[in-house]
Formats: sequence, C-alpha cells, structure tokens
Amino acid sequence: MKLKINKDILLENLNYVGRALSNRNIIPVINGILFELTEEGLYLTAADNEITIKSFISKDDIKEIYNIGKVVIYGKYILDIVRKLPTDEVDIEEIDGGKVVISTPTSKYNLNSFDVSEFPNIKMEESPNPVKLTAGYFKDIIEQTVFATSTQESKPLLTGINLKIQAHTLECVATDSYRLAKKVINYGSNTDENINLVIPAKNINEFIRLIESEEEEIAMSAFSNKVLFKYRNILFQSSLLNGTYPNTDQLVPSEFEIIYKLNLDEFYNIIDRASILVQSKEKNIISLETKENKLVITSSSPEIGKIEEVMDIEVIKGENIRISFSSRYMMEALRSFKSKEVTLYFNGEIKPIIIRENDNSDLLQLILPIKTY
Repeated sequence: MKLKINKDILLENLNYVGRALSNRNIIPVINGILFELTEEGLYLTAADNEITIKSFISKDDIKEIYNIGKVVIYGKYILDIVRKLPTDEVDIEEIDGGKVVISTPTSKYNLNSFDVSEFPNIKMEESPNPVKLTAGYFKDIIEQTVFATSTQESKPLLTGINLKIQAHTLECVATDSYRLAKKVINYGSNTDENINLVIPAKNINEFIRLIESEEEEIAMSAFSNKVLFKYRNILFQSSLLNGTYPNTDQLVPSEFEIIYKLNLDEFYNIIDRASILVQSKEKNIISLETKENKLVITSSSPEIGKIEEVMDIEVIKGENIRISFSSRYMMEALRSFKSKEVTLYFNGEIKPIIIRENDNSDLLQLILPIKTY
C-alpha cells in the first residue's frame, strides 16, 4: 500500500475514527487503525469492544494512489505524527517486514504495523429503510436528555438512553432513578417497524461530538444487538444494552396542584449563586419556598453560613410550597431548555418536580425532591 495525501484531510478523518480507540484494549491490534486503500479511495476503521467508526476519503481527495492494500497502524502514534508534521502533504507506504514508512520531504518515520488478519472483521450493515433525521435536530434530542443517565454500573440499563420510534413518534428517555429527562417529537416519516433501543450514553456522546454540519442528514439503522449511524462520510456503530428499559410513563402525573411560570435565566442564576455553599456536598441540597408571587431559594452550611435569593414568579395555580432538591440536578435540567420561560409543576413537597418549556411541551424534566427533616 502506498499513497500521497493532504495532511489536513488525513488528520480530520483520523480524528473521527480515533474516537473509537481505547486505552483499555488488551488485544494489541485493537489499538490500531485499519487503512484500506482501494481504487475508490481510503477507508479508515477503528474499533473497541463497544463502538466501531469507519471513515472514507474519496480518491478525488487523495493526491496519488500508487499501490492499493491494507495495513493496521498504531492509532496513537499515527495521530500524533500526522498532527505534528511540518508540511501539507504526507506519503504513507507499507514496506516488507511489517513496517510502515510515513514521510515528507524533510521527515521520515518508520513504524511497526500489526497483522491485518488479526484486526476484527466487523460488519457495518445499513438498513434498507433507515430512520432519517436532521443532524442538528438529533444532536439536540440527545443533549437534552443524555445528562440524566446513570453513571452507576450496578444499574447497567440506566447508563444508556432509551430511544423509541413508533409510527410518527420519536421518544428519547434517560433516567438515573433520581431524575428523568424525556423528549417526545413528531417524527416526519412513517415507519412500519417499532424501534426500541438502549444505547450506552458514552457511545452516543461520542457520536454527537462528530456532528459538525447540523443541516446534514443522519441515517440510523437499528438491529437487535447494534445500531449504526451514517453521517457524511462516517459510519458509527455502537453496541446496545440488553434488557427491557423501565416504563417511566407512570412517573409523570397528569394533574398538578401547584403551577408556576418563571424566567429561565433568572431562575438558573439564583440557583447557581445559592449552590455556592453546597457545591462540595454530596447531594448539593438547596430549598425552594414560595410566598405568593415571590420565589425564595436558600442554602446553608453550618461551617460557612447561609444564602437567600428571591425572584418574582407568575402563579398559575395553587398555594405556596416548600421543597428541597439537588441544585446540580436542577441546573443540568434547566440547561436543556432554550426558551425564555419555564413552568414548574408540583404535587406537594415529596412528589416529583416537573419542568417544561412554556411554548414547547416536547421536552420534560423530572427531579425527585430530597427530604431535609
């Protein structure tokens, strides 16, 4: 295998597939990136136990293809070398004896390569009828929910997001059992099959970091044990979490005793300031109390002191309330909204707090209160 290629084009695609490289791999060849040079162009592939990323560079973006072939190069070193090369073009050549030469007019690097036959043969199949979504839209859906997934491996299913598509509806849910993020949208295209996936949060986070042009399309192919996303010249495949995701529908009441409308930025900022005293504590507990059309946020620390913040609210329904919750959970939930105002819903001091946008009911955030007595 031998080719000449622009450094920036190669580096961009190495960075894409490099997201699949992991320091945890005990099989040496999995630390490598597979280079497959064909008459059509160059395919780059990297994989670990959970994700596989494949990128394609067309022959039109390659300066010269001398000899086609395959080689597996240690990912960390090829990335570092290409990133630091002083010239715009680079030659990559496989030579006898399991070696790869990376060269420019002023530099030469000799690297040992891995045995190509040991690189895992991972099929990256595309569905004949993939689910298609605008990249920016899909990215928003994930970012508005994925933060609520659990980090506890003792609850493996809760470390993923539950993505369901049925008829004209797409639903994305994440929960760690203390909070819930849920986004439900009308899916523009009808689909005959019901899709119900649990995708590991860390994997889907890696995928959305690849999204640069939000106007382009994502095609999602769902299978029983994996999901494949196609975006631009990139294929991203993730394993799925096995099991039945808990039914969270019953957690959200249909009726509420108390409803307040308030300014999102002001509410976020007073919680942010009040949380100064509790940032080092495990649950970051602050208290919310209403007095007619005033909302009071307080936090205290026996060692440091007390903070009190007050803001105006619009009372839609109900009387006053006093309730405590995690400031971190509330701030993360509020960051998912894009409107100027949000609505808070309560059914007493021990029932879940529900947050919605006033002009968009697609997104719901739920936070369980914390007893302070």
